[in-house]
This record gives sequence, C-alpha cells and structure tokens, in this order.
Amino acid sequence: MCWSATADLVAGAGIAAVGAASVTLAARRPRDLPLAALPLLLGVHQIIEAAVWRNDGGTGPATVAWAVIALPLLALWVPAAVLCAAPPSARRRLLLPLAAGAVTAAALAYALATRTVTAEIRGHTVGYSLGLPQVELIVLGYLLATVGSLLLSGDRGLVLFGVLVAAGAAVSVVLWRQEYISTWCAFAAVCSIVLLLWVSRRRPPAPRASSGRGRGAPR
Repeated sequence: MCWSATADLVAGAGIAAVGAASVTLAARRPRDLPLAALPLLLGVHQIIEAAVWRNDGGTGPATVAWAVIALPLLALWVPAAVLCAAPPSARRRLLLPLAAGAVTAAALAYALATRTVTAEIRGHTVGYSLGLPQVELIVLGYLLATVGSLLLSGDRGLVLFGVLVAAGAAVSVVLWRQEYISTWCAFAAVCSIVLLLWVSRRRPPAPRASSGRGRGAPR
C-alpha cells in the first residue's frame, strides 16, 4: 500500500486479481461491468506506482501514466460507472457527480497536457506534484465525482464502498497531506474487495436445468 515498490507490486497484483474476478462475475450484467472493472484498474494503478518507486520518482512515463489514471480517468470513470449500475430511481441525481467529474477530468487533463507532473519519494510514501491552479476547487469536484457518486447511488453496497473510500480520503489528508492522492488511491484499491462482494451478490441466477419433458414436447 505505497510503502515500497514491493508493497505496491504485491498489493497491485492482489487487487488486479480481485478485479479480474469481479469482471468475470459481472459478465452477465453488462451495466455492472464498468464498476466491476474498477478494482482491475486500481490494481494496475498500484503496479504502475511500483515502477515509479523503481525509477526513484521523477517525471518519466510511469509517473505520467500513474497521474493520468489517478486524476482525469478516475474522476470520470467512477461517476459514469456508478450511473450505469445504479437503480433507475437514483440516476437523475447521479447526473450532478457525473457533470462534476466531466468538468474536473477536463481540467486535470488540460493540466497534464500543459504542465509536468513529478513524483518524489518521501520516506515510505510517494508525493506527486502538478502545480494545479485552484487546487481546492479541483479536489472538491474530484471528491464529489468519485465519493459523491457512490454515496448517492441508492445501492447499499456502493454506499458502503463510498463510506470506506471517504474514510480513506480523510485519513490521507490528516496523516499524509503532501502524499494525499497516492495514499488515497491505495486505500481505494484495498476497499475494492467490497466491490467484489457487491458484484457477487448481483449476479443473475443461473438458468435451471430442464427436469422432465415440457408440455407439448415430442414423445
């Protein structure tokens, strides 16, 4: 959980395996697939951070790839995936976090295209710097898109996931303020096990095998 390259690699491989299982379980519910794939994305994300550790931070391709996933991609992926999986009664209110995610993702993508993102190894954590303007507003939009969409989903399992991720965000701010985004993503990855349980409970029942001849079947 971002304490070293080895920890990121092991955690990433484990979470990616959870994601692969989630996608397999959700294959018969296409609307759940984007959300079921989130642990897979987060697992790959942790593995990429292992490469950032190996490179001793810096501005290389691993740092850029990590930032692209952590910043614009997750800001848009999470609310869109929640909207797909949410019950119909919740979809109208989920348009707000989706809009916040779209605006935030656009701002972050522009920043990544015009600025240089750097990673710095700080003891047992990694700090990322992009020099964002109006960072408080961007963080607010980011959290509304990601945590807010889960809390507004109307699904008990997703709300629980949202509460755990929100708690991780709060702990990251209090304990690792300068390394907030790195540690928060690690918390979210570990919490992805909740999504595996959520997916497993939403699978449609397997079709029952036919027992006996149906009415009108040839004799």
